[in-house]
Amino acid sequence: MKTEADANTVTHPEGQGQYPESQPVSVETTPASLSWTKAESASLMERVIDPENMQRAYRKVVANKGVPGVDGMTVHQLAGHLKQYWPTLRERLLADEYHPSPIRAATIPKPKGGVRQLGIPTVTDRLLQQALSQVLMPIFDPTFSESSYGYRPKRSAKQAVSAMKAHVTAGHRWVVDLDLEAFFDRVNHDLLMARVARRVDDKRVLRLIRRYLEAGMFQHGLPMARRQGTPQGGPLSPLLANILLDDMDKELERRGHRFCRYADDVQVYVKSQRAGERVMESLSEYLESSLRLTVNRTKSAVDRPWKRDYLGYRLTWHKQLKLTLAKTSLKRMMQRVRQVLARGRGRHLQQVIKELKPILRGWANYFDHVDVKRPLAALDQWIRRRLRGLVWRQWKRSKTRHRKLRGLGLDAYRAWKSAGNGRGPWWNAGASHMNQALSRKWFYDQGLISVLDTVRRLKRSS
Repeated sequence: MKTEADANTVTHPEGQGQYPESQPVSVETTPASLSWTKAESASLMERVIDPENMQRAYRKVVANKGVPGVDGMTVHQLAGHLKQYWPTLRERLLADEYHPSPIRAATIPKPKGGVRQLGIPTVTDRLLQQALSQVLMPIFDPTFSESSYGYRPKRSAKQAVSAMKAHVTAGHRWVVDLDLEAFFDRVNHDLLMARVARRVDDKRVLRLIRRYLEAGMFQHGLPMARRQGTPQGGPLSPLLANILLDDMDKELERRGHRFCRYADDVQVYVKSQRAGERVMESLSEYLESSLRLTVNRTKSAVDRPWKRDYLGYRLTWHKQLKLTLAKTSLKRMMQRVRQVLARGRGRHLQQVIKELKPILRGWANYFDHVDVKRPLAALDQWIRRRLRGLVWRQWKRSKTRHRKLRGLGLDAYRAWKSAGNGRGPWWNAGASHMNQALSRKWFYDQGLISVLDTVRRLKRSS
């Protein structure tokens, strides 16, 4: 279906066909002097639709892939769509007449239970939001706090974790752990737009951002109007969240507090429980009165840092603090492995390992700051045991198990005795005959990677 979001013209270097993902896109524009609008060429909206900016946005949206919005268009169809509709969309943007399509409602499970509401814009709107974000980021980011780490250039969650460890090591051994209840769903539009308008004076850009905030959400086949919130799922939402929460950052800096914020995950570090309780009370009052956000008192707490998780990590309680895995991080990883192995029944083991490798490598890359290695070693052992159990199931019959065990080096008597023991897959996966037949070296020869070894290698190279 076609909507007002249908637009964007793109030309192929050869002048034909739809663009493959890997090829650059050239967005055709007309000179500002030929536009029937009277906007100045140096205004912010002209910078948004500048060909170079649009090309960067296109590459980013295609690289991120993502699911279609309400119009069903995929990122693979975007180039051909833009080739036909860009002149119309460009003129609508310049004339302040563009209205985004409704967003598609989606939910994903939260790591600690419950679900998170997402809003999936159309691919065209994702392109425009990305183009907006690229122009607005250099305006706002230099003014953000040094203690803000989420969704910013050259900043990461791992930097936030390192800063957290440094604050606690410096003697701030109490933490005010704030949980903002349904933050992205409760952002006040008027408060947010007032803060955007402090640095943006192009009324067309301001109205376009407001329209994105108020775009209806499709639920049960009907578009529902929205009066608050900036749903996660669009490229613009993280920047808007940082703009609003920067007021809180500045307030914490004004009070002289040490803190770390990654999006809406906030921790403040103090030297005593009493100080923490004062900060919790005053900061909660500030957030609720000044920013109209709700602090979840049940999930928030003043506690020792080693009793609270932060971005998947946790500190040990030792005098020389060490970073270790949060238990929830380990459980989520084990669940992902189970899901892969559940699909692996009937598939060749190397296919299962091929699917596991990027998951394990990405997870190890994120947790390469872990100092305590025992949980990583235990995870490696558990993964190998699950794989042995998968192989044992695939062998099915005693005759097959006997033949396979013999082929993997067990003597005839031991192979015969092990193949007919009558025990289940999990028991056999941990038994000595399977550990000898399918050793750690054997798995690594099949392409399996070790989380522990990957983390060690990453730490050495950093």
